Amino acid sequence: MDLTLIEWLHSAEGQAILAELATRELRETDLLTELNRLRRHLPAERARAAIEQALLRRKAIAKFPYADRMLFTRDALEQASAAPVAAHRAARLACQRRVADLGCGIGGDTIAMALAGIQVIAVERDPIRLALAQANLAALGLGERVLWLKRDLLHEPPPHADALFCDPARRVGDQRIFDPAAFQPPLTHVLGWQRYNPALVVKLAPGIDRNRIPAEAELEFVSFDGELKEAVLWCGSLATTERRATVLNGAGNAVSLTAGAASPPPLSTPQIVLYEPDPTIIRAGLIAELAAQLGAAQLSPDIAYLTATTYHPTPFARTWPIITWLPFQLKRLRALLRDLNAGPVTVKKRGSPLDTTTLAHQLSGNGNRRLVVVLTRLPSGPIAVICDEMIANDNR
Repeated sequence: MDLTLIEWLHSAEGQAILAELATRELRETDLLTELNRLRRHLPAERARAAIEQALLRRKAIAKFPYADRMLFTRDALEQASAAPVAAHRAARLACQRRVADLGCGIGGDTIAMALAGIQVIAVERDPIRLALAQANLAALGLGERVLWLKRDLLHEPPPHADALFCDPARRVGDQRIFDPAAFQPPLTHVLGWQRYNPALVVKLAPGIDRNRIPAEAELEFVSFDGELKEAVLWCGSLATTERRATVLNGAGNAVSLTAGAASPPPLSTPQIVLYEPDPTIIRAGLIAELAAQLGAAQLSPDIAYLTATTYHPTPFARTWPIITWLPFQLKRLRALLRDLNAGPVTVKKRGSPLDTTTLAHQLSGNGNRRLVVVLTRLPSGPIAVICDEMIANDNR
């Protein structure tokens, strides 16, 4: 990919070819045929670029509802936040008049902030990514809300803005980078920008070591449709709590639970319902806060399952009605499932070394009742909890 190809892809001819490719199968077995077809009237590099963009647009639709108007590179698409996740972050920043997107990549977060009504200063040192971002914002009619700067932030300061945002690169090719010192820019360098502006936001991988996070900052974990997506560091005046768990449902609606002064929950054997906290709750260390909200107890101090005598709908956990439970013993478990007229059995686990796929095959019967077996443990030892199917939760 070079600037000439980006200009061509963004041209009327390039867009027409991409629109035509969007109507074709483009299966793996079709690619060579499609490439040869395009090469009859296009230079080879343009034909390859068009096929590549058509494939990337199909992959990108899971993150961007407007992917059919955008241009991508593979690595930038991998790093980009899904549109609902970026929109949530932009909504938190919407009180800021002007935000600098430091290392804007292909413009995913720039788009979200512009859509939220924020004036954005988009900074990028890579001329290819900068050109892609400019093309993407223009294609969505948002270009006038953005000031573009080509700047190497490893050697130059960030521009003046009401707040700073950075999503450091955490990939080299297909390899993920887990060491914050190897991010581009390194996390310590990004945090150093607080001397220019304390209102700093940093997107991080959800597995970030919390010991690397400044004590005075807010660390938010975000899930989308039940899947943990990212951690976000909020600094300066943008920090409103110590830890936050934010759950976005499929429509992008957000609810949050924040750190409080909740006492450790009481311990209990399984009761009427079993709650499996959302991964944001676990990563944010908010089990006690959720238990207090639900009036629930914990099965074991080191196991993130909660149980209660009364069901309370919550967006922060999945819930199963408990039929019964027993100390784990495979022969007894099989017999009990037969008595319950078990058909297909799903096995979940937390704190158990057993293979869930193999065990599900062994436990499934010929009955007509779909059941869930949860392998976990109490302080006294391993147990199996037999549940009906998960309760549909309108709050998620």
